[in-house]
Amino acid sequence: MALLSHSNFGSHESPGALKMRKAREILLKRQPRLNVDGEMQADSALDELLRQKNMPNSTLKGRANLFVMPNLDSANIAYNLVRVMTEGVAIGPILMGISKPVHILTTSATRRAC
Repeated sequence: MALLSHSNFGSHESPGALKMRKAREILLKRQPRLNVDGEMQADSALDELLRQKNMPNSTLKGRANLFVMPNLDSANIAYNLVRVMTEGVAIGPILMGISKPVHILTTSATRRAC
């Protein structure tokens, strides 16, 4: 799991970067064996060699397969960029934390099957 930011492993002290650092602390306190690292830029999350160069002590191995964004704006932008650039099918978002999961149908949803 990669906690994404414009900051790369402490390179900035902005509120967004600090939020992602704090999120990592909380996650590791609650689940110490969780494979999570950050805050990091998206290219560091996807490129292990780059990540090792920037942060040799990173615990993340290989490519991150789960990305946590610092806010809804960045998450929605990334979601739609990836969907359009890869001709992907939108599956989410899925709202959790209530008695049953809820799927939120977005305006970009299509009838195309997976």
